Amino acid sequence: MTLTIRNVEVEGCGGLDVRIEDGRIAAIGPRLPRSGDEIDGRGGALIPGLCDHHIHLFALAARADSVTLDGVTTRDGLARRIGEALATRPAGAWVRVLGYHETMAGELSRADLDRLAPRHRLRVQHQTGSLWVLNSLALQSLGEGDDPPDLERKTGRVWRGDVWLRSRIGAAPPLLAPVGARLAACGVTAVTDASVTTDADAAARLAEAHRMGELPQRLMLMSAGPLAAPADGAFAVGPVKVLLDDHALIDLDDFTSRIAAARAQARKVAVHCVTAGELALSLAAFAAAGAEPGDRIEHGGVIPPDAIAELKSLGLAVVTQPAFVRERGDRYARTVPAEDLPDLYRCASLMAAGVPLAASSDAPYATPDPWAGMAAAADRRTAEGRLLGAGEAVEAAAALGLYLDNPAAPR
Repeated sequence: MTLTIRNVEVEGCGGLDVRIEDGRIAAIGPRLPRSGDEIDGRGGALIPGLCDHHIHLFALAARADSVTLDGVTTRDGLARRIGEALATRPAGAWVRVLGYHETMAGELSRADLDRLAPRHRLRVQHQTGSLWVLNSLALQSLGEGDDPPDLERKTGRVWRGDVWLRSRIGAAPPLLAPVGARLAACGVTAVTDASVTTDADAAARLAEAHRMGELPQRLMLMSAGPLAAPADGAFAVGPVKVLLDDHALIDLDDFTSRIAAARAQARKVAVHCVTAGELALSLAAFAAAGAEPGDRIEHGGVIPPDAIAELKSLGLAVVTQPAFVRERGDRYARTVPAEDLPDLYRCASLMAAGVPLAASSDAPYATPDPWAGMAAAADRRTAEGRLLGAGEAVEAAAALGLYLDNPAAPR
């Protein structure tokens, strides 16, 4: 295949043509001879494909068949949104609700959901993705026995229960083609799926979606356990994922043993790290076990100033989500102590200190549109226009660069 892209800007130089042959750049120059297919670039800047360094593909695909709570801020709004969804579904149907936060109606329980949905099987996921709350009909339909350790039947709450829920509900895998098309339309040509639940079966489904063209992006997959790359390169094996939850932190010995297990697989380590406590434990674990280039802190939701030098010293990369500033920043401004607001989702201070930094969406927990993430990294504005962490804003070119890195080695 030969493709010539006409009249584009390359690294600030306009009026150029770029010829691609068999997937590689073969020539760059003005008025290249005609050969193969052509696209008129209309003077636009031609850049490499973008990489989303932390995304959850199956969860993003499942969002299409879910009720989302975007824009809901009150208990009445919650009841109204769920009621509208129930009205379109027969009694007894499963209803999946995403994006709940306590600022809407406090801590949800099984009894709360029973009042909202007495005739449907309702499950509501917390905005962090870590917690599900189920009503009585949902719990009854899942049966009893072999419960996960973090299931509280009295309250209907289950932490990190995705695998158990899927095994009991038996839902068909969501369609991945719309996700692949949406990401491609944004210019995303590579993704790192950061799901800790990825196993051989899930990896095989993603690989087949890539082979069929449903997911045209290059894939790198994280997992909690061993994972083998297919011979045809349908996906690359990424870091071992270590999932931390502030309410139930693992001990240091457990953490260092997981790092050692990753090294035995010749893999890097990526740590889900949202709070200051999780970051402190992560830094201690890497200091004890030894960090390697390519080890990553996922999210870096709260990074105190004194932790920046430690990140640099250990050589740890941070993979952050600037879009959270836009989408959740107003809530942060109301609920996070003012002195801690500068610590949220840092960018400029990490770059200035030489900490390797890349950006991502964490979709479906924020928009998968990388351009929205770049805009938030550059202006640090919330949806209501507040300035959040002004000192962490970066220039537009630097914001773009956060999505251009090699998936295997953020710079």
